[in-house]
Amino acid sequence: MDQIRAYLLSLPRRRKRILQVITDFLLVWLALWMAFVVRLGIDEMRNPFTQHFWLFIAAPVIAIPLFIRFGMYRAVMRYFGNDALIAIVKAVSLSALILGVVVYWYSNHQNVVPRSIIFNYWWLSLIMVGGLRLAMRQYFLGDWFTAAQHVPFTNRDNGLPRVAIYGAGAAGNQLVAALRMGRVMRPVAFIDDDKSIVDRVISGLQVYKSKHIQRMIEATGAQEILLAIPSANRGRRREILGFLEGFPLHVRSVPGFMDLASGRVKVDDIQEVDIADLLGRDAVPAQGDLLEHCIKDQSVLVTGAGGSIGSELCRQILALQPTTLLLFEHSEFNLYSILSELEQRIARESLSVRLLPILGSVRNQDKLLDVMKTWHVDTVYHAAAYKHVPMVEHNIAEGVLNNVIGTLNTAQAALQAGVANFVLISTDKAVRPANVMGSTKRLAEMTLQALSRELAPVMFGDKTNVSRVNKTRFTMVRFGNVLGSSGSVIPLFHKQIKSGGPLTVTHPKITRYFMTIPEAAQLVIQAGSMGQGGDVFVLDMGEPVKIVELAEKMIHLSGLSVRSDKNPHGDIAIEFTGLRPGEKLYEELLIGDNVAATQHPMIMTANEDLLPWEVLEGKLTELLSAIERDDYSRVRQLLRDTVSGYTPDGEIVDWIYQQRRLEP
Repeated sequence: MDQIRAYLLSLPRRRKRILQVITDFLLVWLALWMAFVVRLGIDEMRNPFTQHFWLFIAAPVIAIPLFIRFGMYRAVMRYFGNDALIAIVKAVSLSALILGVVVYWYSNHQNVVPRSIIFNYWWLSLIMVGGLRLAMRQYFLGDWFTAAQHVPFTNRDNGLPRVAIYGAGAAGNQLVAALRMGRVMRPVAFIDDDKSIVDRVISGLQVYKSKHIQRMIEATGAQEILLAIPSANRGRRREILGFLEGFPLHVRSVPGFMDLASGRVKVDDIQEVDIADLLGRDAVPAQGDLLEHCIKDQSVLVTGAGGSIGSELCRQILALQPTTLLLFEHSEFNLYSILSELEQRIARESLSVRLLPILGSVRNQDKLLDVMKTWHVDTVYHAAAYKHVPMVEHNIAEGVLNNVIGTLNTAQAALQAGVANFVLISTDKAVRPANVMGSTKRLAEMTLQALSRELAPVMFGDKTNVSRVNKTRFTMVRFGNVLGSSGSVIPLFHKQIKSGGPLTVTHPKITRYFMTIPEAAQLVIQAGSMGQGGDVFVLDMGEPVKIVELAEKMIHLSGLSVRSDKNPHGDIAIEFTGLRPGEKLYEELLIGDNVAATQHPMIMTANEDLLPWEVLEGKLTELLSAIERDDYSRVRQLLRDTVSGYTPDGEIVDWIYQQRRLEP
């Protein structure tokens, strides 16, 4: 049977159509002959051919051209659906009607055709022509039994993983069809909370209540649950995931309709549970005027455009119709990746945006100034920074030069080029920092705060002592961790679960704020539109999350159990590795309590202490001098003196500093 199926599928399209036409010709004859047999009885089964042979010529001559006209030979059997069935009903009904007219005009009194023959011919043709196509669809799918699991003696085990679908709506039914077609998983049941469909059979699958999941597992042997509830909000999804944690099932999900519509994924793309669902917080709808204020019909530059936040900013900026989008990035591969993605989107959506990839470093102020002047940049989103806490702790000089001096260079270039809006992407680690990364980001904030207070500042390092008119509105946006960013704990946990564990957590009490990358980028754009100059905006990150609890949830939703002292036979252990250099147990978003609301419910503005530009200039000069001498004890002391709340924990772990201490 498999060989015949493979042979039929391999036939050229033309030969397939000829085979279908011949088959339909024979089916029309059979339906007409059966119509006479039903009307006249089995004893008269030979008479139709002798008495009404002309009718057996007329029927296919009428029917086949109509079948062609209604596209019945263009439909692919494996994907035969409702539209094709409707076309068959129309074609068969019209052919029967025309045949009835022919019978009326050409039959005579000696050779009368009973009127019920036309009715019998109609319903028999529907059954034969349509039924054969439905049967062939099941045959080509390779499984005659998918819709008959409740019929005795028809169940069979084909070795595929058994999955239950949570959600018996449109997405769930599409998923069942896709799984049956792909034959990589075997759907065995639906789970749904709609009382009107519980205990019924949909697409051949029993629908169970959510409270009967254990009974479903025992009855079907399900090993996984696939969430097909794209319309549910995050609060509801979190509730469902919390309930499913108690069962030995691997939980995964299908994408939402927006992802399907955009073409980023297909309905049969199965993915691990979105961690955003575990947080259970729905994004607040964006305010269109705030999104467009600094972008629409303007020239926009994004530094660090290839990073996790920078690339998402580029995606969202592209949709807001800037005239020009400049991608400034020092990593060639990252720049190529985001450029390729955005170019495809521009072509697909026919966007009239000029896209310019620029390789360069924020350490090169002349290059930044040249780019901003050449392309008449209106808005800068400064996302370029070193963000990995232990890495910066081991490489202090690079952290200071990239995060502080890089920000200063970009800001001064924007000021000299007359850029209207400058938005710095900051971090919650800038609040009472315990590490070099956080202290450098806070110092970057203070640099912009000081510059924003100056109407005509003298550029840092400018020996000519010439003042520049300041027309730039500087704002800073501070937020916590984003899900899925480079260095995020979530991809690490996924990888560790796949390899069998253990999951590594630095400390049992460590907590972090989390937000999705698209939500953070959208809020950054809106916050950047609200500032008056020197504003520090703080995003509402919701409730902090204990990392160890997040690890436990991810293990449970993978259908596994946590190995511990209480459960020594569990699947995956969680190991505590100790806090890394510069790592804090808890992060904060505000230094003080002086915070005010804004027009957006998830964006607050903070009033933070600052230093005058002339004072800060002196501190930056000393800092650069200490960096040049590799005097990291002095660097640490300068950061302590300048950045409020900076309390480094432990010894200096910079690689150069440590090596030089060992030298005689």
